[in-house]
Amino acid sequence: MIMRFLHKFSSPPYFYAISGRMLPWLSALLLGLLAYGLYGGLVLAPADYQQGDSFRIIYVHVPAAWMSLFIYMVMAVSGAIALVWRIKLAEIVAISSAPIGAGFTFLALATGSLWGKPMWGAWWVWDARLTSELILLFLYLGVIGLYGAIEDKRAASRAVAILALVGVVNIPIIHYSVEWWNTLHQGPTVTKFDKPSIHVDMLIPLLAMAVAFKVYYAIALLIRCRNELLLREQSNRWVDEILEQR
Repeated sequence: MIMRFLHKFSSPPYFYAISGRMLPWLSALLLGLLAYGLYGGLVLAPADYQQGDSFRIIYVHVPAAWMSLFIYMVMAVSGAIALVWRIKLAEIVAISSAPIGAGFTFLALATGSLWGKPMWGAWWVWDARLTSELILLFLYLGVIGLYGAIEDKRAASRAVAILALVGVVNIPIIHYSVEWWNTLHQGPTVTKFDKPSIHVDMLIPLLAMAVAFKVYYAIALLIRCRNELLLREQSNRWVDEILEQR
């Protein structure tokens, strides 16, 4: 049953139609999560006993860093599906994810720099976490550049998929860098298997912001995929019917 749903969902006309109906609901969910997460994080959460109010940048920095890894994995898995089963929608998901992932990675690096200055006394240090995260940004930019450089978009999608899969080796390096090496970057406080070392009043708004960032990704991805589908399928009748309805 799941395979039947996935097969139906990967049909371009069906995906275009159902994604259009999903966007308003996702937008409403995003606004609600952002309102709760920002109010809870910036107003209700207590100040950190060491960092004071400077810690509140985590409500943007940490979800952005998580998304930079999550989106890369989505891009790599979609690329693998596209390589094996030649599903056009998987190709589109992979390349459409790259600019969004690059944006989140840049946001994580920028907010980390703003946080690092008052905490470490430096905007940037070449420690393992920051360096591997910077490499992730270069991987995203490489995928975008490679796709733009190849005119045949089916061939470009296959090249992007291979590059994305090669770059997956960087993901565990980023995640475990603070445990494998003695680094200036602080260790995990939320993603610990035993118990998060963050107060629940700080944690709940952070999780709300993390979900909000994922919903934003879903919205941005659906919009980009819909536009890319229209470009690739512009010679098909279902696209003509949609354009006639506008």
